[in-house]
Amino acid sequence: MGLFKRGQTWWMRFTFKGRQIRESTETEDKKLAERIYHKILGEIAEGKWFEKFQERDFKEMMEKYMNEHSIPKKASSERDRSSLTHLLPFFGDYSLSHVTPKVINVYKTTRRNEGASPCTINRELALMKHAFNLAIEEWEWVKDNPIKRVSMEREPSSRDRWLSYEEEERLLSVSPQWLRELIIFSIETGCRRGEMLSLEHKDTDLFKKVITIFGSKTGEMRTIPLTQRALEILFKRERVRMKVRPINADFVFTHPTGKKINIHTLRSAFERALKKDKIEGFRWHDLRHSYASRLAQAGVDPYTIQKLMGHKTFATTQRYSHHCVESLRRGIECLEASKKERLQEISTNLAQSQEIQTKKELTQNG
Repeated sequence: MGLFKRGQTWWMRFTFKGRQIRESTETEDKKLAERIYHKILGEIAEGKWFEKFQERDFKEMMEKYMNEHSIPKKASSERDRSSLTHLLPFFGDYSLSHVTPKVINVYKTTRRNEGASPCTINRELALMKHAFNLAIEEWEWVKDNPIKRVSMEREPSSRDRWLSYEEEERLLSVSPQWLRELIIFSIETGCRRGEMLSLEHKDTDLFKKVITIFGSKTGEMRTIPLTQRALEILFKRERVRMKVRPINADFVFTHPTGKKINIHTLRSAFERALKKDKIEGFRWHDLRHSYASRLAQAGVDPYTIQKLMGHKTFATTQRYSHHCVESLRRGIECLEASKKERLQEISTNLAQSQEIQTKKELTQNG
């Protein structure tokens, strides 16, 4: 309760109907700030302040967002929590009306100086943007979304990186068993990291050899047929569940202790394995790239790849389904063979035409 300073400006903190309010006095003069603060307290005591002002703060908005929209999705909640570890320390005490494009640009600069990538910053801004949209359209807390007036960071062009079969064997050889299972399952199904960690036994059908995924990004359901390698992992995880009965028995992928695997633990273990095997320029999400690339290299049609990956647009699928040099060479060889066959056909037809013409001329002269 009382006044506190943020930068050069004095802010006031007080309670209104059981809710803590933080509001700028918009002055650097402490005495003036004290008069404004006591005036507000007086208006609250007289019951007049409510009619003039009822502000919500950023922290309150994000708490409501997480409880009503992020946590129920499960697959995206870990990612959102990770973004909030950076957003809340900066914006937490701001009232929503004071989260302006100018302040957001300061945040972007701060994150860049901390070493955050353009993709990471954009993901954090996207979370804010979605929360503000809900605050406008459903909660009626604000009338403007300041993120819409802020430019997103320019992200690098799509990466042409997937895991070769040789790299896969090396990576698996230096990974603990629980990590090995997740790496194989990702390569064999194309699941996103959050989708795998949130996969429950009820979403698997070992008899039909499929799993049902509720897309963490698209929000849509998709069914993925399983390869033999992926199926063997699920059978193994089912046997572990029946034998050990871990605390988090609903989840397919858990630690040997039965504890659910979180994103941070997975990231650390994966980075250690990459470093140990000296594989550079590779991220977990590139395992998903590898799945799409291997499908494309095997000659699977783009529409099927799009459905298996859960992409809404074909343009997105094109970014993932890279072709290696060998598969591109096969395409050129097919072109060469087709061209050779066509030229041979033309040559044969021409020879036949010339033969017919010669016989015709001989007949006429005979």
